[in-house]
Amino acid sequence: MRDTIRLPLHLVAGLALLIVAAAVFQAIAGAAVGPGARLAALDIHVSQWLHARAGDPWTTLMLAVSHWHSVAGIAFMTLLLAWHLWRRQAHYWLLTLLLSVPPGMVLNVLLKHSYQRARPSFEVPLLTLPTFSFPSGHTLAATVFYGVLACYLWTRARSAAQRAALVVAALLMVALVAFSRVYLGVHYLTDVLAAVAEGMAWLAICVTAVSSLRRHRERL
Repeated sequence: MRDTIRLPLHLVAGLALLIVAAAVFQAIAGAAVGPGARLAALDIHVSQWLHARAGDPWTTLMLAVSHWHSVAGIAFMTLLLAWHLWRRQAHYWLLTLLLSVPPGMVLNVLLKHSYQRARPSFEVPLLTLPTFSFPSGHTLAATVFYGVLACYLWTRARSAAQRAALVVAALLMVALVAFSRVYLGVHYLTDVLAAVAEGMAWLAICVTAVSSLRRHRERL
């Protein structure tokens, strides 16, 4: 009886997060990209304000944060975490990680080509990239990676204080990566906000699916 109650609640929670995150993403996309983009002026203002105030040591720090969370950096951290999960025989968490990070990054590329938003442009850019801007790939990758890491460590935490610290740390890391991309002038504010919503939606799908698989197999 206890398992019968927990399973629907688990699915409802995952579905609720998915619906909310997807709705937020769609709202941001509608207000930032395409005709009648209501947030375009805000995006430009924030980008220009940050660019006008950019300088060392902040630029060097933001470049380091951004490069560390590139495709290569995320791949390296994902492999390290995967190795740890394999050694711990945390096979369901390993599956969650592998379903969340690489496919999530592929999904982001598909969305970029769907929206085809140009990146911010400056006369003297801090960093230039040839790819599309919306949504931010770095921010998406950070959201799903640190999201999985926080969820895994949450199950091993021994107190509410530890769990709260995990949530705060994960949020700060995602916020730092997102800020670095806007600061460096390669993304608009709405690019990174949409990427966080996208990452939360994808994370909800992966965590809920693998958790449901685990619960189902435990019943057999």
